[in-house]
Amino acid sequence: MLDFVFSNATKIIFGRGTEMKTGQEISRYGKKVLLHYGGGSIKKSGLYDRIVESLRKAGVEAIELGGVMPNPRLSLVREGIELCRKHGIGSILAVGGGSVIDSAKAIGIGVPYTGDVWDFYSTGRKVEEMLPLGVVLTIPAAGSESSGGSVITNEDGLYKRSANSVNMRPKFAIMNPELTFTLPPYQTAVGAVDIMSHVMERYFTNVKNVDFTDRLCEATLKTMIVNTPIVLKEPDNYEARAEIMWASTIAHNDLLGTGRIGDWATHGIEHELSAIYDIAHGGGLAIMWPAWMKYVYKHDIERFAQFACRVWNVEPDFRNPEKTALEGIESLKGFFLSLGIPVTLTGAGIPSDRFEEMARKATEKGPLGNFVRLKKEDVEKIYRLAL
Repeated sequence: MLDFVFSNATKIIFGRGTEMKTGQEISRYGKKVLLHYGGGSIKKSGLYDRIVESLRKAGVEAIELGGVMPNPRLSLVREGIELCRKHGIGSILAVGGGSVIDSAKAIGIGVPYTGDVWDFYSTGRKVEEMLPLGVVLTIPAAGSESSGGSVITNEDGLYKRSANSVNMRPKFAIMNPELTFTLPPYQTAVGAVDIMSHVMERYFTNVKNVDFTDRLCEATLKTMIVNTPIVLKEPDNYEARAEIMWASTIAHNDLLGTGRIGDWATHGIEHELSAIYDIAHGGGLAIMWPAWMKYVYKHDIERFAQFACRVWNVEPDFRNPEKTALEGIESLKGFFLSLGIPVTLTGAGIPSDRFEEMARKATEKGPLGNFVRLKKEDVEKIYRLAL
């Protein structure tokens, strides 16, 4: 296990009806807030009205900016930055899922910065400060409600890049599992893949003697394996929704990565898919994980065999651990299929004519990953494995 420092200051407010505390919480950071959200779902569900009423009771003025899309766009971020500067807004309230929260973070770091906010995503410029951000979570998936990361798509060149800093963690996250009852089945399913992906990126490590966090990772994955099919059959099952929502936060608040070095190649490879083809991030990850695993598993067959046995209950073949490892990969693939998600590029309707471009973009700053370092030609082979 490696030395580490773990700190997460995001206040979690979890449970039924907690969205009514929004005004009380955000008012701690000023009386004028940017209310940031996506499409019309929060208005159809009545959540928007409850949030606005909570803000009104707390004496908070809201300037609105809706229209966040999946794979959030840089153009809207820039619009939000100008809006905050124009109205002297001192804090941001993101109501939605990971795309809305990531967009809000980008606005929050862009307001106090004198240059172009894309600098943080394209050059790795250090984030020094961000406007205080509060979250009302409606989609458990990205884990952005208490992470220090944000992913934004630049329409100019179709680049999808991330920025990360401890200064980007939200001040609070309000999490009511009831708000997820109306999620469509596909969105629920790809959200589950996203959650599991954050765990697996940390699980596949070269660091030894990390059994405690291995067990935490495995428990989180098994929680998703048990509860995702339940909510697909019973959308208003509060207890199963609650398990998934809390797992989403734990999967990406950095606790599971303590003392170890994660990989993150699969995320980098997938970002090129969703940047160009606008596929749901979780949908792209469901395609790329089995391909990545098949390409790298021989690097550490024992870890993949452990993954198969502990997570998927594969019967170990002590004389042939490779067989056990491969069964684990097939179990993961089968689970994604059972959720109704394509696990090949062909199945998702994605052509093979831009593999070289995607591999080049993914590795333009150097090889991807830490478990196995992947060069451009490796990434292109993984895309072909995913066909």
